[in-house]
Amino acid sequence: MARKSGRDVHGILLLDKPPGQTSNRVLRRVSRLLDARKAGHTGSLDPLATGLLVACFGEATKLSGWLLDADKTYVATARLGVTTDSGDADGRPLQERVVPPLAAEALEEILAGFRGEQQQIPPMFSALKHDGRRLHELARAGQTVDRPPRRVVIHELRGEPLSADQLRLEVRCSKGTYIRSLVEDIGEKLGCGAHVETLRRTGLGPFRDPAMQSPEVLEAEVAKAGSVESVERHLLPIHLALSEHPSVALDGPRTRRFQQGQAVEVTASPDAAATAHPSTDSIVAVFESEGRFLGVGEWAGDHWLKPRRLLVHRTPEG
Repeated sequence: MARKSGRDVHGILLLDKPPGQTSNRVLRRVSRLLDARKAGHTGSLDPLATGLLVACFGEATKLSGWLLDADKTYVATARLGVTTDSGDADGRPLQERVVPPLAAEALEEILAGFRGEQQQIPPMFSALKHDGRRLHELARAGQTVDRPPRRVVIHELRGEPLSADQLRLEVRCSKGTYIRSLVEDIGEKLGCGAHVETLRRTGLGPFRDPAMQSPEVLEAEVAKAGSVESVERHLLPIHLALSEHPSVALDGPRTRRFQQGQAVEVTASPDAAATAHPSTDSIVAVFESEGRFLGVGEWAGDHWLKPRRLLVHRTPEG
């Protein structure tokens, strides 16, 4: 989202999305509050859902793609015995069934079958497109179309009964995973059906159970202070988006060549400064020796680093 007017604001803001609002609406609220010229988020949440919405402003939007591809963590409450057309509590009830007793061993056996790599069929109520139209538009028009399954990975999945017909789930999953589809599939394995009653995102990529700011609190802070400085203090440095990737610091001559779009030789092993996945990760967070963040690099053969995405705005980040 870019505006013709506004201020140049650069950084990452971890928002706590309230229920009943779209992710884009929340982003617009905070962008207007900051009077930010350019902003984007790194993955939508359903209107029903709450929790972590990572907002990127200014030069941080250049790194949003890496966060879009990152793993996510959710806490969900599944309502057992009732299915809905949307797979969540906002939908129209379709069928009611008797909920069987939730024995711990039987539940764990079912959950174990969903861990690891899966082929998941996306829900009709989603933003995916079919013949140029959003699936949720077709669903609201009463249409159902075939959706090819997609590969997803459920890294962690834990569950515990909250009541006779409620199940609390904790999920860490790859991009593209629909928690509504997961809950529906678990409900079918239990033999009673299910839908998402509540959903909260608690982590995304390097941001795990972080402190989050709600739009309402930010608006109250600005109203009290009379300026946006109270919001700007919550902005995180841009380079934190890549904190799960290796990092490299360049000296002065190599910094200049790198910023001019040239590949530079890095004599130290790519593994030396790795923060995660050192043997397989080709993406590198690149700094100059004084600590300023330059952008994203990519290994191009042994010890050669080429620019992948450069920052234009110079920030005093360390």
